[in-house]
Amino acid sequence: MEFDNTFYAFVGLIIFIGLLVYLKVPGMMAKSLDERANNIRDELSEAKRLREEAQQLLADYQAKRKEAEEEAKAIVAAAEKEAAALTAEARQKTEDYVARRNALTEEKIKQAEADAINAVRAAAVDLAVAAAEQVLTKSVDADVQARLFQNSIGEVKTRLN
Repeated sequence: MEFDNTFYAFVGLIIFIGLLVYLKVPGMMAKSLDERANNIRDELSEAKRLREEAQQLLADYQAKRKEAEEEAKAIVAAAEKEAAALTAEARQKTEDYVARRNALTEEKIKQAEADAINAVRAAAVDLAVAAAEQVLTKSVDADVQARLFQNSIGEVKTRLN
């Protein structure tokens, strides 16, 4: 019986497969594949954990951002209220100042009017006294002058008291 090349190739294949089984190559390959699958599984679980952590951090930062925005809005509202209060206070102080200045000015005007009226009255009295003196000096004798002078002094005393 003569063996051809196919038979020798078949025998070589059987020997090769036998060697592989003897050297436990399929077990090593299975073990290697299992280790790789476990590594991939671990990496996937780590990636999932990191993703959840990142989502939690994102949610925390979004909450902090929202909180900061609310705080900023509150600060702006408080500043607007304070500015409005300061404006109202300044307006009130200005109105009070103007009112006081107007009252003071009116008082000064009244005082000036009173002073002017008194000055005119004093000048009129001085003029009347001078005119009366001239008239009396020309038309009245010494006895009548003394009596008129005494009457005038008495009248001035009664007005002053």
